[in-house]
Amino acid sequence: MSGPIAVDAMGGDRAPAEVVRGAIRAVEEMEGLRLELVGSESDIHSEFEAAGFKGESITVVPASEVVGMGEGPVEAVRNKKDSSIVVGLKRVRDGEASAFVSAGNTGACVAAASLLLRTLPEARKAGIAVELKVGEKPLILMDVGANVEARPEHLAQYGVMASLYASRIHGVENPSVGLLNIGEEGAKGNRLAKQTHDLFASSGLNFQGNVEAGELFRGRCDVAVCDGFTGNIVLKMAEGLAERLFRIFKEGAEEVISGATRISGSADGALAPDLEKLVQSSLADLGSKIDYAESGGAPLLGVDGTVIISHGRSGAKAISNAIRTANKMAEVDINGLIVQNLRAFSKQSVSAWNAGTEETVVD
Repeated sequence: MSGPIAVDAMGGDRAPAEVVRGAIRAVEEMEGLRLELVGSESDIHSEFEAAGFKGESITVVPASEVVGMGEGPVEAVRNKKDSSIVVGLKRVRDGEASAFVSAGNTGACVAAASLLLRTLPEARKAGIAVELKVGEKPLILMDVGANVEARPEHLAQYGVMASLYASRIHGVENPSVGLLNIGEEGAKGNRLAKQTHDLFASSGLNFQGNVEAGELFRGRCDVAVCDGFTGNIVLKMAEGLAERLFRIFKEGAEEVISGATRISGSADGALAPDLEKLVQSSLADLGSKIDYAESGGAPLLGVDGTVIISHGRSGAKAISNAIRTANKMAEVDINGLIVQNLRAFSKQSVSAWNAGTEETVVD
């Protein structure tokens, strides 16, 4: 990797404390990693002191402004040119950083990346690809908010980019692609869905056809494609439902433990402690499967640079994992692969795809 990873120290609900802790955790776990924390020098150094960090693997890049979570994205980028988001992305643009990670205002990150980095050659629109844990393999859902007024060619390209991300970053062999729709039949859906279905059908991708929302969590496909408006709704609903179901399960488990404690008082004194350990272990395992901190963040694919957008509530663990993902993406040069595959996708005929060429959609 040619340069350090720039991290927005001021972005997110728990910044800068958790961001700084996440950065420290990352450099402690990943040998040779170099980071830049972008933001208020005094605040960042205060967090260094609180954490007892004196290493040289993290440097500070000053930025005097912060984009608030509720600010208008375009206006914030235009009016706050010394914000941690803008300064960090300029580091990537100018080749001084190899990637950028932020848990700040998502809209501002997308707007600034699109303005400063531009899109990759052949890429029509950038999109956010989020990882959802639905089984042994992750489900990559793209787009979840960057492009709310997509065209068929945008969604078709998302299939290519998300397939590469699933393959090269998550190790999914020959990722299957589904188009999120209201029915499985090819003729279902609005004009966007129908036209996109036709593009996918002749794309050479491992296209599985239309996929209904309920099938996303049954492992029907490895990559699900939709416009950013639909994807954001699906993502937010999935997060809320997962959290609610986890609370229901936890409350039920606590009632079981309470009941077992009452019974064990007159029978087997070891029953309740053993049961509690088993339940707590199961809860921890379940929590890790639905915890967004495990993946850390979602890449903004299609821009000419590596950009990871993390959840606004990200803590140290999520920030550290987002940095890990950014590092891996930069190392494998996924953007170079995207350009190569989009070029092949747009220029080669269906027969050439099916016959197999040196340039494949997922290398």
